[in-house]
Amino acid sequence: MRIFGKGRHRPSASWRQATDRAFTLIGDGRYEDAGALLTRAADLEPWLSESWFNLALLHKFRHDWEQARAAGLRAVALLDRDTGAPDWWNVGIAATALQDWPLARRAWQAYGLKVPGPATDAGEPLGMDLGSAAVRLSPEGEAEVVWGRRLDPARIEVLSIPLPSSGRRWGEVVLHDGVPHGERSTAAGHTYPVFDEIELWAPSPVPTWVVLLEAASEADRDALEQLASDAGFAAEDWSSSVRLLCRMCSESRMPSDEGDGEHLDPHDHSEPGHPGPLGHRTDGQLWVPERECGIAAPASLVRGLLDGWVADSPDSRDWRDLEEVC
Repeated sequence: MRIFGKGRHRPSASWRQATDRAFTLIGDGRYEDAGALLTRAADLEPWLSESWFNLALLHKFRHDWEQARAAGLRAVALLDRDTGAPDWWNVGIAATALQDWPLARRAWQAYGLKVPGPATDAGEPLGMDLGSAAVRLSPEGEAEVVWGRRLDPARIEVLSIPLPSSGRRWGEVVLHDGVPHGERSTAAGHTYPVFDEIELWAPSPVPTWVVLLEAASEADRDALEQLASDAGFAAEDWSSSVRLLCRMCSESRMPSDEGDGEHLDPHDHSEPGHPGPLGHRTDGQLWVPERECGIAAPASLVRGLLDGWVADSPDSRDWRDLEEVC
């Protein structure tokens, strides 16, 4: 083994045993015990980048970002390739969590991504133009997949209105992991990755409301969503947009909506009377006028928004039972 030349060598049996046991403990949620074993592995093989990568990964699971950054930097210092190493991605996530923007820029560039602005720019790496994606909120709890806009490789701004069970709001920014778990496809044939949330990065001051609408047609429902959007906020027909999926379905490639006609989605596990496309169907009728709608808007605006929507077409629209839920 060449210590200073970063020469690769086969790790010892003790290193492999400690590492394998540590990841078994991580799977059981026993992070403290796993940390002791991975620290021992790093002591056994301090010149092996995998030793520090594994420790950085553990600290990421624990959301200990200072330690994740420190271990990640030791891992990348021992790499034997220039770009594309997942070690740099973990450094980028830790740096983003800590708002260490110079290091975040360095990490994404070292991974092989283009970052706008000069190399010496110490500001937030905006404008990476990564497009839309889906994010799984509360992946270890009552998981919910919502749509968002990728700000950079580790953050998504939530553009859907999450259900209150997720504890998340429209407009929040969440830190997410780098490996997608599942995909969502649209009718146009586009496919988008689903990333798992790690933690809330920036909260939203805009509350979430639930309201029961009487909307005679889809056009009436669409008018409320457009009215909210024009005001700079959001409304979402949860009766159409929410599907209850098992974990296996959620982490596979799924269409993003229910489709047309009478074909029922075999992956939708919702029940009659609950949110979801199947729960809001009736025999021979595709549209049910009573809709459960989520609204993201300030308290000072939400009632005026609904009243204005009704006033535009009072014969086909009404609302009741407005409640702040998150």
